[in-house]
Amino acid sequence: MAEAQELSQAAFDRLKAEYDDLTTRGRIDIARKIETARELGDLSENGDYHAAKEEQGKMEGRIMHLGRIIEDAVIVENEGGGDSVMTGTIVTIVFDGDDEDDAERYLVGSIEEQAEDVTVVSPRSPMGASLLGAAVGDTVEYETPAGAMLTIKVLAID
Repeated sequence: MAEAQELSQAAFDRLKAEYDDLTTRGRIDIARKIETARELGDLSENGDYHAAKEEQGKMEGRIMHLGRIIEDAVIVENEGGGDSVMTGTIVTIVFDGDDEDDAERYLVGSIEEQAEDVTVVSPRSPMGASLLGAAVGDTVEYETPAGAMLTIKVLAID
């Protein structure tokens, strides 16, 4: 059994829409590409056919991946009103010894929640786990996989 994937409702809806699109329109489009390439003749030397088959394989892999995520997803609601770090929140932090100008933004959640301007950190990672429940102004410590202890301060929660 796969491990449950914590997702915000928005991320779940986005992944479900992608899954639905790939299993309908995506499969139809790739079937058309393969059929068009077959009509060009000899398949052994047909670059369009091989490219379409490769695209089909990648798409089917993504469909399987999305299907597992959707099936095992646990929807987490950010009911804290932005007062504390929860799965699905974006947190601005600064490492001990750094200036606030060096602040970094992280989304605590699944890689499937990826946003353009933030780095994703798993809530199961040492850093992510230490941030869960922290409020603005809190300082937390965590141990890196290499064994170093790091201290970070929460500057903002979105």
